[in-house]
Amino acid sequence: MKLHQLRYLHEVARHGLNITSAAEALYTSQPGVSKQIQLFEDELGLQIFQRNGKRLTGITEPGAQILALAAKVILDVENIKRVGDEFSNVETGTLTIATTHTQARYKLPAAVKAFMVNYPQVKLNIHQGNPKQVAEQVASGEADIGIATEAISSFESLLCLPCYHWNRCVVVPHGHPLLADGTLTLEKLAAYPLITYDFAFTGGTLVSKVFSDAGLSPNVVLTAIDADVIKTYVTLGLGVGLLANMAYDPERDTHLAMIDVSHLFPDSTTYLGVRKDAFLRGYMYGFIELIAPHFNRDAVNAALKTVAHSK
Repeated sequence: MKLHQLRYLHEVARHGLNITSAAEALYTSQPGVSKQIQLFEDELGLQIFQRNGKRLTGITEPGAQILALAAKVILDVENIKRVGDEFSNVETGTLTIATTHTQARYKLPAAVKAFMVNYPQVKLNIHQGNPKQVAEQVASGEADIGIATEAISSFESLLCLPCYHWNRCVVVPHGHPLLADGTLTLEKLAAYPLITYDFAFTGGTLVSKVFSDAGLSPNVVLTAIDADVIKTYVTLGLGVGLLANMAYDPERDTHLAMIDVSHLFPDSTTYLGVRKDAFLRGYMYGFIELIAPHFNRDAVNAALKTVAHSK
């Protein structure tokens, strides 16, 4: 049993049982990956993957347990490397952030700029996805830190730190009837075609619940993951836009008027998530504090210690 065989197993599972994609990610050949998996299965005397001819079609019951252990071994090896790097190359390394478009576009830029100034030798990667994808990337070790709203906090393997609260606004073209119709209500909002986030993003399920609890069915004519796309179609007159208040910039969005709707919806919370069992480099603590100043290194370690004792 060899470490590289565990890496091959892990990558094949991570790439949806596509050996070719796994081989590309590993910078090796597809036959080489297949051979090592076969050798590993022969050594254990059991199948990890179900097959139809040469194609992998599923994961066996013992295979699922082995893959879970392999993922832990790979993370432990990565942690060992990080410990070595932390004490030999404190200011160098790689930081991978997984986040949603709204956070990447409107909340992260200032922190990213400051981080790059503070840690010029650290390579920074930003991956975008919906909250579930963000959480999965952190849980699998693909990303070091995840930043997203609501859903990320439901992953048991992650320590999620509340960063900040936010609410929503409605954007409409200047002269729109809603601007002269007094206090905006859910009933008034539901009377117009609505353009908003895909319900997998930025608290979308909370929005749908608020309407449902009020006995209303909004006429959602278009959904997008990108607030700029929402604003583009509002400008074209296709509907009114419901988006995060942080996504409206009065200096750049002068062609649109904004109506605050924080009285209609409860606040959403953006969380920052890290694996409970990950070793955090010094610069990772630095990035966390840039995003959430109330979580310095001591506060993060105290939170990690609390979850470790609660197991």
